[in-house]
Amino acid sequence: MKILAIGPHPDDLEFGCAPILMKEVRLGNQVHLLVLSRGEAGSAGTPEGREEESRQAAKLMGVTVEFLDFGGDCHLEYSPQNAFRIAAEIRKFKPQIVLAPHPQENQHPDHAVAGKLVRDACRFARYGGLQELKSMPIHRVSNLFFYKITQHLHKPDIVIDISDLISEWEAVMNCHQSQVVSKGYIDLQKTGARLLGVAIGTEYALGLFANDPLRLETISEVKLTSRNF
Repeated sequence: MKILAIGPHPDDLEFGCAPILMKEVRLGNQVHLLVLSRGEAGSAGTPEGREEESRQAAKLMGVTVEFLDFGGDCHLEYSPQNAFRIAAEIRKFKPQIVLAPHPQENQHPDHAVAGKLVRDACRFARYGGLQELKSMPIHRVSNLFFYKITQHLHKPDIVIDISDLISEWEAVMNCHQSQVVSKGYIDLQKTGARLLGVAIGTEYALGLFANDPLRLETISEVKLTSRNF
């Protein structure tokens, strides 16, 4: 299976959903990351340095990573043209699953814009009549999920036990030294994951939000539950 995960800045994917992706790599699935800026507006680090940090993290995760130019950090615009560009990447990679930042507004406007662009791009990728994408065959994404980056007071639709990957996740986040030395991101992310894990009866967990209802043949297919309290 192919999984495409998209983040607006270097480190968003690593902080937000890296253990979920690493679990899929362990299963033999192919994971590709798309990063839509190099963190040009950040007060810590340089664009070149932050790109290199992401590439180091991708190696630890066992995934591939690619950087796209959408005008730079803080310049990501919600427009059909930008969604077409991401749709072209979807048609090229042909993923069954796509992950994107949650489209709800939060502390950085690029996060919500990226989520909305990816949501639209997944739809555009399957439309055969779009002249902007005519050169590439259509592709239908099976599932689109949203991840939160540094927001933890939420009730996700899907909860994944990541207890066996905490040390590996910390190593991946530590690749972004330009960021973790300036703020307590690692402690924040691990604390949020710990809280969610305790709520479902595991040590650590991360959540995802479904863009569409999950389809089952029978309710007995659901073997695990998050109902711990």
